[in-house]
Amino acid sequence: MIEWDPIKDWLVDHGTRIGVILVLGFVLWFALRKLLPPAVRVTLGRSMSEESEEAILKTAKTLASTLMWVVRLLILAMVMFMILSELDVPIAPVLAGFGIAGIAVGFGAQYLIRDLIAGIFVVLENQYRVGDVARIADIAGFVEEINLRKTVLRDLDGIVHHIPNGEIRVASNFTRKFSRVNFNISVAYGTDLDHAMDVINRVGKELAEDEAWRELILTPPQVLRVDNLGDSGIDIKVLGDVKPIQQWAVMGELRLRLKRVFDEEGIEIPWPHMKVYFGEDLRLSAEERFTRRAGSTGPGGEAGKIFCGQCGRESRSDYKFCPGCGAKLGD
Repeated sequence: MIEWDPIKDWLVDHGTRIGVILVLGFVLWFALRKLLPPAVRVTLGRSMSEESEEAILKTAKTLASTLMWVVRLLILAMVMFMILSELDVPIAPVLAGFGIAGIAVGFGAQYLIRDLIAGIFVVLENQYRVGDVARIADIAGFVEEINLRKTVLRDLDGIVHHIPNGEIRVASNFTRKFSRVNFNISVAYGTDLDHAMDVINRVGKELAEDEAWRELILTPPQVLRVDNLGDSGIDIKVLGDVKPIQQWAVMGELRLRLKRVFDEEGIEIPWPHMKVYFGEDLRLSAEERFTRRAGSTGPGGEAGKIFCGQCGRESRSDYKFCPGCGAKLGD
């Protein structure tokens, strides 16, 4: 027959203490969850006084989420060891066992340790934050989550990428402090460049003064230089500073307005095209070239010469076929 008195005594004594330990653990966890993020934000606000409010909030969110992950592990370990002590389980052998197991696991968890160390530097150096747009490990996207082990990105296709921090060699942040409008716009070779650049500067200034866009633009998009003489047109470089992550929206609106104004001003945006040369004198008028292709004599009625209507090559009037392409002369 089971004696319940010893069990009751144990539950009253040790069980109550274990319950108190668990309650204290939960209370400590929820208290830190409420108090740690505001404390981190206040601390960062003092050390990042030159940063914008939005940048401070992003950094605080990133750092707080990482610290909460570490605090969660510490509270769990503390509660576990206190319960083991209450159960009269020797802690020293357990710690020694964890140490031996840690060494064994460490050999197989080198990549995990590398990820954790890299994650610490990512957070401490503030390389990028939750809410930034960055290119990490050759993947560009919106930073959704950062912890000590990995960084989570979502690209423009909506694909979520989980990148171990140890795989990061170069991290490029597109939205640190400010972003930049940076693109080329092409005009045809026959365009008056001074007029085209004046139009671009005017449209950029109007966009910066527009009530719907002025809060996003730090410096109006303006012409920097003639950037390239391309195959089909002349490229003009346009630059301007905007608030973080707003460069794509501003560039899209600026391109839309430039297309409309270019149409009104008669400024041609070129497209790839090719000129075909048939061998005739390019100084001749279109009518004279047509006449020659039709098989008549050359300018001034020069006798004895005829031009192929297919390839334009000069031939003799007594030839029936073109020596260049073999086409029948006169056709």
